[in-house]
Amino acid sequence: MATDPLPLAQALIRCASVTPADAGAQDVLAAALEAQGFRVWRLPFGTTPNLFARRGTAGPHFCFAGHTDVVPPGDGWDGDPFRGEVRDGVLHGRGACDMKGAVAAFVAAAADHEGSGSVSLLITGDEEGPATDGTVRVLDWMAAQGHVPDFCLVGEPTNPARLGEIIKIGRRGSLNAHITVHGTQGHAAYPQRADNPVHRLVRALGALTAAPIDSGTEWFEPSSLQITSVDVGNPASNVIPGHASARLNIRFNDRHTGAGLDAWLREALAQYAERFDLEVSVSGEAFLTALGPAVDRLAAAVAGAAGIVPRLDTGGGTSDARFIARHCPVAEFGLVGATMHQANERVPVAELRELSRIYSAVLAAFS
Repeated sequence: MATDPLPLAQALIRCASVTPADAGAQDVLAAALEAQGFRVWRLPFGTTPNLFARRGTAGPHFCFAGHTDVVPPGDGWDGDPFRGEVRDGVLHGRGACDMKGAVAAFVAAAADHEGSGSVSLLITGDEEGPATDGTVRVLDWMAAQGHVPDFCLVGEPTNPARLGEIIKIGRRGSLNAHITVHGTQGHAAYPQRADNPVHRLVRALGALTAAPIDSGTEWFEPSSLQITSVDVGNPASNVIPGHASARLNIRFNDRHTGAGLDAWLREALAQYAERFDLEVSVSGEAFLTALGPAVDRLAAAVAGAAGIVPRLDTGGGTSDARFIARHCPVAEFGLVGATMHQANERVPVAELRELSRIYSAVLAAFS
């Protein structure tokens, strides 16, 4: 009889671990792992709780990565979002599919695994938060301690409607930019005595959005630049302001780097504004896990257990896989994500158990 992931999933959901709080979630997880013979390291960095656990020391080393923090529940729930209640065969609660359910499914799969090699878990408490003291810091610790895995699977909910549809083997990068164009304030009736920064900013933004950044690549859709805010803060209708600002986000494919796009933005802005400030932050670079035997084994294991051939994909936002890709090959596969971050987040219990069976097949394929 396969180990049932449901009790652990319920216990994790009952910990109200809204990021950055832990609320005992990693204590629950550590106890479950230690009972299976895992050695557990608690790795708090700053105020972020993190956990690394490993069973075995030999290769190949397979790692499962995930998070125990969740987004705030919000309003509109039919019941307590942290009760972990099963109604009509469906588990309800914040984190049921993103991603306490997947964490529980992997622990259940590990309980039944008897293959060679070693198995580990990298679990953070700030994936839904700033992601500065979580996975990225644990990875540095793992590298220093000799725990870099041969392959890592992140349990984010990758499937749109049916379990087994999609494995993510890459993600786009994400860049945020804050632009401030400086001009010379003056009376609107005497524009020759002023330098209108709004006009300069509008022309610059028009140039940036006039044409696509690129046409896409083999595995990625075209990069996308979206203006998210334009602000002047001018309460007067007859005053040309002294400055104007805008914010934008670029989701970019593997033809670009954050540094390259930073330089491109500066060059474009300089054509329209003599004086400007540009603040750029890159939350993650684009990455793609190369096709080969490891990805083939993963896809075959999912297909054999789920009864559907998964599609390899790179869509969606960012995940902690962007950090893991710097250290080892990584992919993502988890539950159906239709209700993640919504009120009444939920997962059918049968689907949760099926995910555990799929993870068991993946472990067997990599041992």
